[in-house]
Amino acid sequence: MKKLNTISICMIVKNEERVLARCLDSLKGIGDEIIIVDTGSTDRTREIAARYTDQIYDYVWRDDFADARNFAFSKAKMEFIYSADADEVLDEENRKRFLDLKRLRMEEIEIVQMKYTNQLSMGTTYNFDQEYRPKLFRRLRTFLWTEPVHEMVRLDPVVYDSEIEICHMPEQNHAGRDFHIYDRVLKRGERLSERLLHMYAKELFFSGKKEDFVQAIPAFERMKRDETRSADEMNYIIAVLSKAYRLLGKIHEFFRGMVHAVASDPCSEICYELGEYFFEKKEYEEAVIWFYNAAFTTGAFLNIHYQGDYPRKRLMECYGALGRTEEELHYRTLWQEWKPDEQQLANHKVER
Repeated sequence: MKKLNTISICMIVKNEERVLARCLDSLKGIGDEIIIVDTGSTDRTREIAARYTDQIYDYVWRDDFADARNFAFSKAKMEFIYSADADEVLDEENRKRFLDLKRLRMEEIEIVQMKYTNQLSMGTTYNFDQEYRPKLFRRLRTFLWTEPVHEMVRLDPVVYDSEIEICHMPEQNHAGRDFHIYDRVLKRGERLSERLLHMYAKELFFSGKKEDFVQAIPAFERMKRDETRSADEMNYIIAVLSKAYRLLGKIHEFFRGMVHAVASDPCSEICYELGEYFFEKKEYEEAVIWFYNAAFTTGAFLNIHYQGDYPRKRLMECYGALGRTEEELHYRTLWQEWKPDEQQLANHKVER
């Protein structure tokens, strides 16, 4: 039998005593070494990790997951690195798929993607329940020349989409932790990339409380004045600021952002926030206009529910308040039966 490809399992952890053993038990036989980087646990995480490996490293947390993962990867010695999180689990069928993958000839493969599932649990910032994610990486990349004439070095990695499904089983929502990191990064004067700005706004619209939106106002006001931001980024920014100001009852600031958004190309979140304003004022006929636009004439940029079940439920409630029973029943059905279609899901997939 062909020698198996060797794999380093790399993890960064903090206070994962409730789930770490579950994760590592599901990976038995897959890794040839396990590297655990602890970022400051105060529970039994290190004790549990020691049952599986003696490669446990301390890392001083710097509010930077990328730096921590790079540190973990720097300790790896095998051909491939598998990046695992403590709240992930492989069932027996997918353990077998992973072991089958390990037996493949993977000389040219540099990245293996796996299906990340169960993403709608715990209010995480995902608009779909399953997506491909890069999880297995060749540790040392070989650069190859291509083309018989006008030859060039192939720069794009060879990516293989596997059928392995990783079940994400979080026991808590990490939005508070993420909001803290965003705040620290912004206070250091660092500029959020479009991707991170998008993720920050998404987390706010999925999991943010009033205080999280209020805390975000100064940073988002600064970003609004940044003329290099794209039209999509401005939609994210205005959506966050509009909701923050509505929650604070600052109506002038709320409508100042809305005027710009509605005059260009509003998203479902913007229309929904206008609907919420009129709904709170009990101006239901005006609210209906904006909830209808959120549901049927615009698209969500941040949280797919703002073009789905949220406005449909509000339309049902508006028509109920107006005593229009036929429309109320119609939107009750649409609300109860709504689920995103494949195109809507595809529109909400972003690179990670």
